[in-house]
Amino acid sequence: MARAPHGKNEPPKIIIVKKIIADGHGGHHGGAWKVAYADFVTAMMAFFLLLWLLGATTEKQRKGIADYFAPTLLDTKSLGVGGGVMNGGGGAGAGRPPPSISHIQQVITPGQASNGGPLYGTGEKGSLRNPEAVAQEDREAFKRVRFQVAQTMERSKAMEKLAKQVRFVPTQQGLRIDLVDNADYSMFALGTTTLQPEASALIGAIADATKGVPNTIMIRGHTDSLPYGDPRAMNNWMLSSGRAEATRRRLFAGGIPEARFERIEGVADREPIITANPGDPRNRRVAITLLYRKGSFGR
Repeated sequence: MARAPHGKNEPPKIIIVKKIIADGHGGHHGGAWKVAYADFVTAMMAFFLLLWLLGATTEKQRKGIADYFAPTLLDTKSLGVGGGVMNGGGGAGAGRPPPSISHIQQVITPGQASNGGPLYGTGEKGSLRNPEAVAQEDREAFKRVRFQVAQTMERSKAMEKLAKQVRFVPTQQGLRIDLVDNADYSMFALGTTTLQPEASALIGAIADATKGVPNTIMIRGHTDSLPYGDPRAMNNWMLSSGRAEATRRRLFAGGIPEARFERIEGVADREPIITANPGDPRNRRVAITLLYRKGSFGR
């Protein structure tokens, strides 16, 4: 008799299939790291933007920005904001309820100097300073320069004869010092850019008087209308420019730093002071102008 197959009389087995999806990286796909990374990138962008601003602005512009964002004082004492003893109040619950946010008013008080006066700006030449105050400082400096040059000329016999040929002319640009020729004396050797000894000493005295002021300097050379034989070799344009440059060199030798020279010009005979006679020797002159500082009067 054949044997029954193995398990024939056994009840059927229930097979349960358990499907496991292996995902070993589930902990790395959360959202927290993305937020942290976004914050890091934003901070780096702000940092590089700050570096760019520091490199793209001048010292004067950065000083102006710093002045603009200077801390101000918030007067909260009179309105009871905070109410603490540090503000002069009686502390919390001292007889009146705290004001609502809508009733808080900011009272900005100007910064005060150490002596109690108002501050118009922090830079020595900053544009935030009071323009009229800067202009007044310049005018006072011009008076001192004029007085010192006049005193030097009075004490020197060599320069005393040039007193009538030196003119101090206030202009909208600054104080102009004209060194004017006449029929008896020329500041330069005739037709050249060589200073006469007395004129050189006079320009040296002007250099001494202007060393202590910060104003920049403009020099302009003028000639009369007398022409040269060969204008290609020498002409009044070349002569006026050369005399202006010779004056600059003498001021530089007298101690005026190179940075203070703003403009050196030669205008030939185009701006005569004796308009009725362009050939008059008094039209030959060199004008040294102490300029008002930028941001002040006339600038």
